[in-house]
Amino acid sequence: MAPITVKIKHAGKVQDVQLDPDLPPAVFKDAVYQITGVPPDRMKVMIKGGILKDDTDWRKVAPKAGQTFMVIGAAGELPKPPSTPIQFLEDMDDTSLAQALSLPVGLVNLGNTCYMNATLQAMRAIPELQTALEHSAPPGLPMALRNLYTDMTKTTDSITPSAFLAALRHAFPQFAEQTRATSIKALLVGGYAQQDAEECWVQMTNALKEVQGLPGPSSGSANAKFVEQFMTGELRRVLKCDEAPEEPESVAIEKVLKISCNISNAVNYMQQGIMEALDGKIEKQSPTLGREAVYSSTQRLSRLPAYLTVHMVRFAWKRDIGKKAKIMRRVKFPTEYDALDIATDELKEKLLPVSRKLKVFEKERAERRKVRKRTKAAQPAKDKEGDVQMSDASAPAASSSTAEPTAEAEAAEGDKGKAVAGAELEDEGVYRAKEGAELDALVPADIKADIGSSTTGQYELVAIVTHKGAEADAGHYIGFVKKSALPAANTGAGAGVLDEDDEDWYKFDDDKVSIFPAEKLETLSGGGQDASAYVLLYRTRPLV
Repeated sequence: MAPITVKIKHAGKVQDVQLDPDLPPAVFKDAVYQITGVPPDRMKVMIKGGILKDDTDWRKVAPKAGQTFMVIGAAGELPKPPSTPIQFLEDMDDTSLAQALSLPVGLVNLGNTCYMNATLQAMRAIPELQTALEHSAPPGLPMALRNLYTDMTKTTDSITPSAFLAALRHAFPQFAEQTRATSIKALLVGGYAQQDAEECWVQMTNALKEVQGLPGPSSGSANAKFVEQFMTGELRRVLKCDEAPEEPESVAIEKVLKISCNISNAVNYMQQGIMEALDGKIEKQSPTLGREAVYSSTQRLSRLPAYLTVHMVRFAWKRDIGKKAKIMRRVKFPTEYDALDIATDELKEKLLPVSRKLKVFEKERAERRKVRKRTKAAQPAKDKEGDVQMSDASAPAASSSTAEPTAEAEAAEGDKGKAVAGAELEDEGVYRAKEGAELDALVPADIKADIGSSTTGQYELVAIVTHKGAEADAGHYIGFVKKSALPAANTGAGAGVLDEDDEDWYKFDDDKVSIFPAEKLETLSGGGQDASAYVLLYRTRPLV
């Protein structure tokens, strides 16, 4: 059935709300919550014969367009006693204050739903997706995702994603699979089985394919879809017969949402695994030889999306044990990735000039940041009234006629010279404007017109989903997101400005959120039962 518009009456006010009879009542309650502010766990929706429950069959209710439902419940959350002593902002130190104002919200585990929570947090590192959902969120999973992300910006408390979970299981019943385990732990989580986070990522992406894309300069982008623009690559596959060189090559183009990194005994780095997945040998019928023959398969990306998803293929089917097993091997992944190595020659030729120039500018930007830091450190300290503090007058002064300059003094003079140079630097925005104009002139017209594609071929890692444990059908998933990928306005706290040099990450272990130092990222490379990178999200580097 198509969605209908019904009315709800709460606190003397009557308002319209969308009701989709094909979705569970939990989704309707969440829509009511968005309007009334009454949390679903304290909400009573009156229907004929009783109260609307989460497992109520809409066919028995038979809602009609314009029908009015009475909603009972108080808006807002009930006060809870503090679990820890109240600490006021003015009493916090700098570290506690920063964390109190900047930490994004976590998601409550509803029983083996860590796979979903980690995926949701990682996908939140795509701000363009949230923009697109605000303008176009079809009923079902996209609308549930929009509502969830909106809720996550309005609070600093953990969110219980029950409405989204209901929409996910309705759209993809595989995620409602019951566990066969009979342990007490399995019963406590409601009997639902652990699921694969990579499968959740793929299914969520597929469900978002109808979300309208973002507008661009060309009229052709008006009907484009978001996933097609920002998350879809084009893979060009060339098959060449090894046994019949005279046979013409066969070329096929395929749209892909991810690239795989195969993990064999020879793979130590992500790039090696990607190349193993892209290139290989296959056997198929040869029209020239009239029999099975060996072909060389070469695959390269003819379109690079703004967001490139890499799947570390850590789970493989083992015939001897009859189930999937985890590949523990340590595989290092880069935080900066040059995707021109996996691009077609034609695309590489287009992007190489801007890619090379961007690398030059990135080095210059890093140098300017260093100079500004030295300048700031070299500035004289000021007291509370803003007056420059003088050095200790009682300190003995060295005779200018006899004292020789020490190595420390010479180094200080060198730093002072650099600081002076730093003081002469223009505002960073001036440099970025000049660099942006120069880089933009190097981007081909067809690449500019392709909204959502990478204009540089250079990427930075912004999100990771890891798997912890030895078994494919068990274990625990955790999400990691780079702090700069979640601006303060999107964390739920809405305060603070991120330092450009802040390379640290957020760790999302369900409802527990913490800071994860950048230098510890290499511990996620695998090599044991601890958290191993499973899904990696790379974002194209912008021109400025």
